[in-house]
Amino acid sequence: MHGRPPVPPSSDRRTPEPPSVPARRSPLARWGAVVTALLLVPAAALAATAASAPSAGAEAAPLETPWTAEVSPDNALPEYPRPQMVREDWLNLNGTWEWEPASAGQAPPLGEALDREVLVPYPVESALSGVQEKHERMWYRRSFEVPADWDGSRVLLNFGAVDWEATVWVNGAEVGVHTGGYDKFSFDITDHLAAGGNEIVVGVYDPTDGGGQPVGKQRDEPSGIFYTSYSGIWQTVWLEPVSPAHVTRLDVTPDVPGEQVEVVVNAAGAEGATARVDVRDGDTVVGTASGPAGSAITVPVPDPLLWSPDDPFLYDLDVSLERDGETVDEVEGYTGMRSITTGEVDGVLRPLLNGEYVFQVGTLDQGYWPDGISTAPTDEALRFDLQAHLDLGYNTVRKHVKVEPDRWYHWADVLGLIVWQDMPNMAHEPSAADREQFEAELHEMIDEHRSFPSITHWIPFNEGWGQYDGARITDEVKDADPSRLVTGASGWHDTGNGDAVDSHIYVGPGNPVPASDTRISVLGEFGGYGLRTEGHEWSPGDGFGYEMLSDSGSLTTRYTGLMAGVQRLERTHGLSAAIYTEITDVENELNGMWTYDRRVLKVDAAAVAAAHADLVAGDPVGGREDLETGGFHSLRVTTPGHGDRYLRHREGLAYTEPVDDSGSDVLKADATWRIVPGLADGSCVSFESRNFPGEHLRHKDSRVGREASDGGTLFAEDATWCPVPGLSGQGVSFRSYNYPAEYLRHYDGELWLSGAGGVTEPYETSDRYAEDVTWAVEDPWAP
Repeated sequence: MHGRPPVPPSSDRRTPEPPSVPARRSPLARWGAVVTALLLVPAAALAATAASAPSAGAEAAPLETPWTAEVSPDNALPEYPRPQMVREDWLNLNGTWEWEPASAGQAPPLGEALDREVLVPYPVESALSGVQEKHERMWYRRSFEVPADWDGSRVLLNFGAVDWEATVWVNGAEVGVHTGGYDKFSFDITDHLAAGGNEIVVGVYDPTDGGGQPVGKQRDEPSGIFYTSYSGIWQTVWLEPVSPAHVTRLDVTPDVPGEQVEVVVNAAGAEGATARVDVRDGDTVVGTASGPAGSAITVPVPDPLLWSPDDPFLYDLDVSLERDGETVDEVEGYTGMRSITTGEVDGVLRPLLNGEYVFQVGTLDQGYWPDGISTAPTDEALRFDLQAHLDLGYNTVRKHVKVEPDRWYHWADVLGLIVWQDMPNMAHEPSAADREQFEAELHEMIDEHRSFPSITHWIPFNEGWGQYDGARITDEVKDADPSRLVTGASGWHDTGNGDAVDSHIYVGPGNPVPASDTRISVLGEFGGYGLRTEGHEWSPGDGFGYEMLSDSGSLTTRYTGLMAGVQRLERTHGLSAAIYTEITDVENELNGMWTYDRRVLKVDAAAVAAAHADLVAGDPVGGREDLETGGFHSLRVTTPGHGDRYLRHREGLAYTEPVDDSGSDVLKADATWRIVPGLADGSCVSFESRNFPGEHLRHKDSRVGREASDGGTLFAEDATWCPVPGLSGQGVSFRSYNYPAEYLRHYDGELWLSGAGGVTEPYETSDRYAEDVTWAVEDPWAP
């Protein structure tokens, strides 16, 4: 069926709600996961095949998500697919289509039944499609009937995305060809429709990484950081009736300082038509303006309520197209009033959201699914990954070399996540034709997504993959959308211009390029701690991470230490944002906060969220212990059964050893240290030997010992330790200044710089880790 679901009651924007529930009214919540549009009954010609249509279990997924079993031919993504430009009437064509592989030069199977079936809109490589095969060429076919009450309207056939080249026939007539795997397209099929049953045939060609088009992480032979390809129809297909003069796209740009919003009502067949735009807060119209279709219309929004991660308030838009005093088209949309700029804060160039500096902390989000590959099984699943960010305290998500369906960005708008949007990269050095195609798809991506308030950042290139003319393209993207920030290249091959310089450091956080007078500093990728989760791996035994850990507790400890390192870089390097790899495992990458099937959260959510809250608020991540400096102290072990042991040096290396009143003067002196301000950072500490003045406790190749300074930066950093509340719940732990995910630990009587849960070094065992890195600071054995 077609038609619009009822509008749910609105919530009070000024009354905060729990994190799992948006704390504001969503103007298009009626298109959400709970309220869905109903499908029209399939045409008779297709109904006969429905009984044997592929179901969610027809092809076994390597891993099943919590939503896999919910998918069937009757409910394949039934939600309205275009939340920023809503019309009342539409017909969802998702469901069972006829399908079969094709060959080059083959005539289209017009009027001919195909041998097999596929569940649209899941790509043919996916289990949910019912095919689970890779083919470079393929045919799709289905029949449909146009609702009788559409008589007199133009009928548009809309595709959310088809990877990569699609040729479409309706009732035997070719209605159009489209190239581009990530952008939507439409054909007016009115003149080719017949009474009763109608036929659609779609021919698809997708060379994946055998071609030169943008492919992102897709590979025909996936391995490592590259994944299974997705081909054919992978987003919703649908019909809608429109008038001859109709709106085709809304370009909405908020102007917060001007207390107004600029709206360009793009339209077809609208010569001489006037567009009217109303901005609403609930039932209250706050601003109205009119102007010619296709031109900028400025609508006042006095004293605007601003969109931000803390309060992602959204205004409704009512847009009408009028000619000769008659309304010929109406659509509904929304906008968020927010600004994104850069500006100097305490002498450092920072990103400013609504004029305020907010540290942006997020993850790399690749948008892959074990059952649907590129396509989330349900709208609830699509929202899940974004909600997972919020539950962990993130305020940002980097959509990595993939473009999502519009509903993904809608959920980011509603939930309140800052989005960095990558352009999908090319797999090879591009030819002249490849470059032309890339730039066409790049600008189409910008145009189609410029109205989503959550998107604050465009990234044309990643790590040099297919990169060319980076500085020129960066400038062109900035010219195309001056309302957002642009990073020319994330990692590796900096373009030298744009708004940000972006470093990739694994595991990190390392030493990213500092902020300059003209560009902010961001850590576009870092982290990548891997953790195996038995029963939840894509290919058991084959997965990897940038550093493998042994258990959840160790992952949490290491991760919060990384956040402390990020906080230091905010101060020392002017770092303004950090993107961790990644929110979920992806195929054989095991470095997600969640497993690939979205069933197991690998970290302590409360501890991670607390670390992020500290980072954003500017409070010390994990807390801080203020130790008195200048005097002598001894450091006692707190591990049960070893509480008589103290940290001492012997022949230049550090050990623990029992010390009591009967001990020698040398032993007591070796176990006594002057606590001094940190050699690399005065907010931390260093330990100077009592009986070897000028020599300090430092780590070298992970072993800890006593050494004289060579005057270099590395020594100063190695000899600097940051005291934090003891990981065991008592005493003090000493975090390494330059390896903030690692701590001063005793193991088998020796002192090591140790991270928790490493799988290669015995001193990194998680067994008794918290106790071993916790020390009691006591009176000195040698005065």
